[in-house]
Amino acid sequence: MAIVPIIQQAVSEQLNKLYQVEVNPSSITVSETKPEFEGDYTVVLFALLKTLKKKPEELGNELGQALVADNAALFSAFNVIKGFLNLAISDSFWLNFLTKNYNEPAYGRQPRNGKRVMVEYSSPNTNKPLHLGHLRNNFLGWSVAEIYKANGYEVIKTCIANDRGIHICKSMIAWQLFANGATPASTGIKGDHLVGDYYVLFGTELKKQMAPIREKKLAELLAAGKTQEEAAKIMDDDNFKQQLEKEAPIMQAAQQMLVDWEAGKPDVVELWRTMNSWVYKGFDETYKRIGSDFDKVYYESETYLLGKDLVEEGLRKKVFFLKDDGSAWVDLTADGLDQKIVRRRDGTAVYITQDIGLAAVKQNEFNCDLSVYVVGDEQNYHFKVLKLICQKLGIAGADGIFHLSYGMVELPTGRMKTREGTVVDADDMLDEMIREAARKRTEREEEQKEKGQHKTEELSAEELKKLDETVGAGGLKFFLVRVDPQKRMIFNPEESIDLHGFTATFVQYAYARTQSVFRKELYTGTDIGTDLLPLEKELILAMERYPEIIKQAGEEMNPSVIASYVFNVAQLYNTFYFKHQILKAETPVKKELRLQINQMVAHVLKSGMALLGIQVPDRM
Repeated sequence: MAIVPIIQQAVSEQLNKLYQVEVNPSSITVSETKPEFEGDYTVVLFALLKTLKKKPEELGNELGQALVADNAALFSAFNVIKGFLNLAISDSFWLNFLTKNYNEPAYGRQPRNGKRVMVEYSSPNTNKPLHLGHLRNNFLGWSVAEIYKANGYEVIKTCIANDRGIHICKSMIAWQLFANGATPASTGIKGDHLVGDYYVLFGTELKKQMAPIREKKLAELLAAGKTQEEAAKIMDDDNFKQQLEKEAPIMQAAQQMLVDWEAGKPDVVELWRTMNSWVYKGFDETYKRIGSDFDKVYYESETYLLGKDLVEEGLRKKVFFLKDDGSAWVDLTADGLDQKIVRRRDGTAVYITQDIGLAAVKQNEFNCDLSVYVVGDEQNYHFKVLKLICQKLGIAGADGIFHLSYGMVELPTGRMKTREGTVVDADDMLDEMIREAARKRTEREEEQKEKGQHKTEELSAEELKKLDETVGAGGLKFFLVRVDPQKRMIFNPEESIDLHGFTATFVQYAYARTQSVFRKELYTGTDIGTDLLPLEKELILAMERYPEIIKQAGEEMNPSVIASYVFNVAQLYNTFYFKHQILKAETPVKKELRLQINQMVAHVLKSGMALLGIQVPDRM
């Protein structure tokens, strides 16, 4: 049992004993004591004053004295600062805690609770490779899924592949026009990269074809009496731009291909299957490199018609209504939103329609208590609408729909744009990170040689390669999850593997340090004494919080909580390591104690980093 509930229970029992009042333990506020005061945990007394009709100092002293007298194995001292009772936890409690948990690799993880969560993430388009934004999405989604597992949930990881639509047809048309039959095998280019190249090429060709069309429209506007400034404003309007794009031959070809695909034209469907197969193979390679996996993949080409029956049901239930042109809508103005179309006048579905249908299908298939969609914050409105419509239709599990919204990732040079070819591919970013890790390792080796140290010379070339991959990939993942998901962020590759910064490398190095201790000596199971030095106690106290950290990260769906925690533990451990000898401790008892602390730190760091999908090397 965690220390905070133990304190709450002890305080509740003592209040009943002293004043004959029943206080629910969970209603008693207990927090870590602020560094400027003596003590480990603080009980906030203000909520009790009115009931007990006592002054803060009086209540604090009476309660503190009774707690220490009746719970000597738990409390060793107390002090009162106004309405705050600061309690010092006895060394014996922390030593018992350490003895019980130091060699438990699963420490912090909860047993199965019988609940099921679905986490949907990645959801790429099949017209381009995964990019830096997808990496943040994958790392957040995968980590949230693992955190839920650690909290006792059964987890289903899913992905929706956006494998149909005009964006797919753009790559297909460009391939037909410019590829001359090129394939991943004939070019040596990874399949998703090859298809993505043709999507970019489509944008380049469209821009070329748009130039004379824009000139013609500008001339028409000027001839109609518009000033140069008025004409420029009209032509900068997004709707106007879209209308102009429709006049470009390459865009008309892509639109026709979409019509042909939906009609099932054999040669178009065959090309679509072929190019998608290239992309899926490329995706699988990238997913393997970054450690993403899924229990179920849904395909938009198989789900885009879902929801049509639900539109009819919604019309019967008066959830939806028809406009004069025959299109179907939902009125969400009473919910603070607006009207939203759910079926076009020609009877075709819109995105929200298929999402409603897929939500129903997923719930029927897996019956989850919670369904988490990991999608960027530009889709906040969409998911508010989706949840509301599902609730109004009475779809099972609708109340459990949750949008884990996250901010976009930018580079120091600014925002990325796929069609303009400025997006950083995930594979390229991972390769750069590994090169950066190797470069920094080489620099450190040169510095060590100058000091007469040769820490990595004992590793083989293959082991060094694996180390660079572990450090590079770890740096990338940690940097992208260490920030609260709600915040936008700027990614800096060099900063992400700084040995002395808030990085995975810092934590990995601390873990490697714990392993270097055990390469020299293991604990023996002898006595660990009865007292703790301040740093020893502080480190044990920090590790006691690990189960609550996992719980908090799950409740907030926020892997950055784990990232901050393991970094703080690594900082504490480094301070402890340099201030106190482990292998040459003052006494055999202190040596055994510190070896057990060393072991528990290793388990906590490895476990916490695993929840982020990051490996920790034994040697660095």
